[in-house]
Amino acid sequence: MKRGSLLALVVCLTARLASAATAGETRRFESTVATSVALDYLLYLPEGYASGADQRWPLLLFLHGSGGYGESLDAVRKGGLPKLLESGRAIPAIVVAPQARSWWDENIQALVALLDDLGRAYRVDPDRVYVTGLSAGGSGTWALITQQPDRFAAAIPICGAGSRAGIKRLVDLPIWVFHGAKDPVQPVEESTRLVEALRAQGGTRVKITVYPDAEHDAWTRTYDDPAVWEWLFAQRRVPQDAKPEGK
Repeated sequence: MKRGSLLALVVCLTARLASAATAGETRRFESTVATSVALDYLLYLPEGYASGADQRWPLLLFLHGSGGYGESLDAVRKGGLPKLLESGRAIPAIVVAPQARSWWDENIQALVALLDDLGRAYRVDPDRVYVTGLSAGGSGTWALITQQPDRFAAAIPICGAGSRAGIKRLVDLPIWVFHGAKDPVQPVEESTRLVEALRAQGGTRVKITVYPDAEHDAWTRTYDDPAVWEWLFAQRRVPQDAKPEGK
């Protein structure tokens, strides 16, 4: 074959391959992926729940700190809201305290499924679902609300940390952040930078309380403050169709 003919053949084949590469076949992939999730949890029903057959109640999700991780719910009972409730403290809400075996941000799907199940099984007011957590649970609170901002009426993350990615989703959510100024475990800057980032995105419903003399335990003072509970239970979820356009 002459050199010119060979060159023409190569050019022709190259053009055909290029055409084939840019004219790919249209295909569709579809599959159902099922995931099994499980969480053990403590459940506390408020006084009057049994007698008020038609009454719907707020639901408060509590996320424990790192000391609660494991396979025994006794570890969850030792701190935060379970400790308060089992000492006789009354909270006018259905309180659920699940136990994780790994970091909370790895359990978001399980938490969402748990909330869905509780909403079906109990008389939950869907517009008054709240979340709070301390330490690792404070970080879990940030992770959960960032991924599920429209599910909650308000959140109280205590001495937690989180990512600023997706923080704009929280501009409409009432959030009250608490931290100790002398926290040696989770520096207070972990909370302040998230609050500043949220405000920079236009968030006007976030506030922060820093206890000047507190170390890591910022939750005891927080949960003992009646003003915190008054604020929390006054919040209601804003329906999607009632939000300003563009939100």
